[in-house]
Amino acid sequence: MGLFHRKKSADGTPGSSRAIAREAEEYLIDWLSTRHGVEIYTEPRTSVSGPTMLLVAHDGEFTRRSVRHPEDAEKFAREQALPIYDATVIGYPQRMRDYSRKQTILKKRNRSG
Repeated sequence: MGLFHRKKSADGTPGSSRAIAREAEEYLIDWLSTRHGVEIYTEPRTSVSGPTMLLVAHDGEFTRRSVRHPEDAEKFAREQALPIYDATVIGYPQRMRDYSRKQTILKKRNRSG
C-alpha cells in the first residue's frame, strides 16, 4: 500500500494514513472494474496540490487521486496493466474534455427543467 497521499478525515483530524491509502486504492480498483479503456495520466506537484494521477475511461469519464510520488502512479499502472502517460508531455485526451462539457450541459438542462 502507501501509494496515496495522506489526507485529513472529514472532521479535519488526521486519519490513519494506511486506512486512507487502502480506501483510495479500493475506490480506484472498484472504479476500474466498471469501466474499460482506462489510461492513467500523471500530473506534477503544483503550488496548490501535490502530485496526482488521473484515470480516464474510454468515454472520457475520469477520476483523480493524490499520490505521494509520480512513481507510485507508475507502480499502480503496472499492477493494473494500464498505460500511463505524463500529462505535462502529451496533454489530456480530447474525450475527457468532451465528457466534462457534456456533463456541464446535462447539469444545466436538469436545473432548468
